[in-house]
Amino acid sequence: MAHAGAVLPGFNGATVGACDDCSAVGDGNSVPIVIGFDVNFYGTTYSEAFVNNNGNITFNNPSGAYTPFAIGSAGMEIIAAFWGDVDTRGGLGTTTYGSGTVGSNGAFGVTWTDVGYFYYAGDKRNTFQLLLINRPDTGSGNFDIMFNYDSMQWETGDASGGSGGLGGSSARVGFNSGAESLELPGSGVNGALINGGAFSLAGNSFNSAVTGQYIFEVRSGQIQDIPDSVPEPSAFLLLAPGLAGLWFMRRRIQ
Repeated sequence: MAHAGAVLPGFNGATVGACDDCSAVGDGNSVPIVIGFDVNFYGTTYSEAFVNNNGNITFNNPSGAYTPFAIGSAGMEIIAAFWGDVDTRGGLGTTTYGSGTVGSNGAFGVTWTDVGYFYYAGDKRNTFQLLLINRPDTGSGNFDIMFNYDSMQWETGDASGGSGGLGGSSARVGFNSGAESLELPGSGVNGALINGGAFSLAGNSFNSAVTGQYIFEVRSGQIQDIPDSVPEPSAFLLLAPGLAGLWFMRRRIQ
C-alpha cells in the first residue's frame, strides 16, 4: 500500500544524538531549544522548547518518558506528534531539528526520519514531523501546529508491552497545556495509527488537502475548531466540515 509523503524538507540544522529516551543536549545536559519566535500556548508564551527523542516537544522540562499514557494526565505542557519509545541507536534513523519556512512564514520543526523502536529494533520504521509555524499576521503569539507523516510502521517499544513494535501501550498523539488536553482519534489504541489502521496517520489529514498532514491553528492561545465544552469527559465530538471524517477527543483537566 502506498503512503503519504507529507514530511517537508529542511528543519535539520541540528541533530539529537543517537540515543534512547534522550532530549537535545548542550554541554552534556538537556537544554531548551530556541524556537525563533514567541508562541502563545493556552495563555502562556514560550520562546523555547525541549526536543525529546520520543516523538514530542515539551515546554517547561525535558521528557524521557517512553511508555505513553493519557496525554491529559501527562503532567507536562506537551505537543506530541507520535509519543512512543523511539530508539535511534545503532543507525536506527535520525531526529533532527531547526528553523525553516512554510510558505512565507517562519517555522521551527523536528523531523524523525526512518526511526526504529526500543530495543535496537529496525524491522519497522517511522518517519514523521512536528512543525510550529509563526503566524504574526493573525495576531501576536499566534501560530499553527503542523504534524506530517510518511510511513508509520510501529506503535510500541519492547519495554511498553509491545512485541515486534505492535500492541501493548501504543503511541499517543495530541497536546496538553496543563489545563486542557486533546488527543487524536486512535491515540493509544492498538493498531489504529499505523499504516492500514482505522485512523492511520499517514492515510488521513486535518485542515489540509495533503494526505498525512494535520494543521491546528492556535489563536489567542487556543486551538481552533475545538468545541468550548464537552458533555462528558473524554467524549468524542464530530468537528466542523473539512475534518475528513476524523473524530477528536478533548478533555478538560479538573
